[in-house]
Amino acid sequence: MEMGGYSESTMHEDQARKELEMFVEANRMISLLRPYVKVVVLWISGWLKYALQRVWRMPFSVPHTWVTSPSNSGEGLYDRVSKEWLTNEMYRTYHHGDGSGTMVTVQTSTHAFHVNLGRLTDCSEYFRALSQSSMRETTESLIVLDHIPSSVFHSLLEFCFRNDFSVPQEELGEHIQVGSYLLAEAFVSQCLLALSGVLTPDSCLSYLALARDICCTELETTVFSYLSRHLLELPHLTRCLPAEDRAELARLRWQGDLRLCCVRKENLTSWNDLETEAARHLFTLDGSEVPGDWRPITELPFMADKWCFTTVVLLNYLYLIGGYRQRAKRGWEFKMASFRYNPFTNTWVSTAPLIKHRRHFSAVSCDGCIYAVGGWYLDSLVTPDSSTALYTAVERYHPWDNTWTFVSSLPLTDLQFTMSLSHDLPLATSLGSCLYVLGNIQRTGEKLLLQYDTRQDLWSELLPTLTKANADLPSLYFLGATDRLFVIGGNNSENVVTSFCVESGKWGQVKGAEKVALAGQGTMLGDQVYMPGIEHNAAVRLDLHSLSLTVLPPLPICIRYEALLHLSF
Repeated sequence: MEMGGYSESTMHEDQARKELEMFVEANRMISLLRPYVKVVVLWISGWLKYALQRVWRMPFSVPHTWVTSPSNSGEGLYDRVSKEWLTNEMYRTYHHGDGSGTMVTVQTSTHAFHVNLGRLTDCSEYFRALSQSSMRETTESLIVLDHIPSSVFHSLLEFCFRNDFSVPQEELGEHIQVGSYLLAEAFVSQCLLALSGVLTPDSCLSYLALARDICCTELETTVFSYLSRHLLELPHLTRCLPAEDRAELARLRWQGDLRLCCVRKENLTSWNDLETEAARHLFTLDGSEVPGDWRPITELPFMADKWCFTTVVLLNYLYLIGGYRQRAKRGWEFKMASFRYNPFTNTWVSTAPLIKHRRHFSAVSCDGCIYAVGGWYLDSLVTPDSSTALYTAVERYHPWDNTWTFVSSLPLTDLQFTMSLSHDLPLATSLGSCLYVLGNIQRTGEKLLLQYDTRQDLWSELLPTLTKANADLPSLYFLGATDRLFVIGGNNSENVVTSFCVESGKWGQVKGAEKVALAGQGTMLGDQVYMPGIEHNAAVRLDLHSLSLTVLPPLPICIRYEALLHLSF
């Protein structure tokens, strides 16, 4: 029966083809339910057909080199035979097993391939869905895919039937398009593995555009992984991305293996001390914390025997900020310097130094910037005396511009903080978009807590202060934050832990803990605080709930003035 120029059988075939296309798209979106999903998504199907037709015609070029999978040492077997598959049908025939399975003919752009259907369905959900349909292609054993390049389909078959992967770098994009369209998950994964090793700053944004054109989340993830690993090394690329993409790149930088690290903040020994050379390393604790094993992962990026730095972690980069001693025309001088370490690439780069020459200052990351607070003038490593004055100037570092600028100064016009050589002065941390600074008022012994709103560039005093009557806390060791601020200090008989709720403006219960001599710069992870312990000659971990203390494995160097921090590798 004829209807408007179409036979009834043709109409059935068209309808079956539409159902297949809708099934394939639903299969991509709801992989856990494949191949049973029967949801009709007509508008997605229509859009996908249009987009794919446009993508196949879209030029995509990257520099020409050859990429081979780790399991393969060179070009594929059939490529080495002068591409005989182009002229010899025998090389376009793919049997599987004993050769008794159902064979189908797949017509691509210029060549037809004769392929075992069972093996093909194992490699491609597109062909699996096709084999389970009642379309003419299945009954007649002829599948027409004339929009797919024959060379790309040949590469797919070589991988699926012979586990032979060899794709030119400039063709990876096209192969990913075809593999994504045919839902050949293993083949796409192999292409992405090859791509991850050859992505460059010049090509990554083109691949990102391709990923979004063909709706390939796996390709987008591969490009995002590359960009996140080089986030601050490629500011000209990452800064032009939408805000939500930059936020995702920042999140991805913390998706690795989180490890506790240690670095010496200040070194007072000379080259005559054998430990000086050993101390010039960043150490990480491998395995579980107890037991575990410290090992050096990188050498510090300067050559000096005496140095003084403060550490801060921003976007999973470690910043060393301070200076080191070098020869001058007359004797010695301290050179101001800052360095940034990327744990993903195990590389250091120099960054802009501080404006002020600071020693024993605090550095805090907040709202995407670094703030340098306090400290005193760094010109030597002698002990401060009564004439030593604390810096009130505060500096802010912009990582994308690599610049320091001054912001509002500490409001310390008529008071001084008690000086200390065992900790940075004053102690500082961040919570939300605010900085918090804590110090001992020299005249009264009260604990003054200051808040700096980074968005309004405004300092304010948080009341009430913590007096001697509230807590016997002559020494301050650590200030950190979770949903509230936590303070750790000590007196002659015990360590003291308390907290401050910013929302309510109230100090928490003052609790006594085991007496431990703590020095240097600590870090906080959840409800656990990590600090260098002098008497244990090791890092210690304090549980803020139970106040139990755990001594971690000893470092390969003596504890003197170290910083503990966490990095994701």
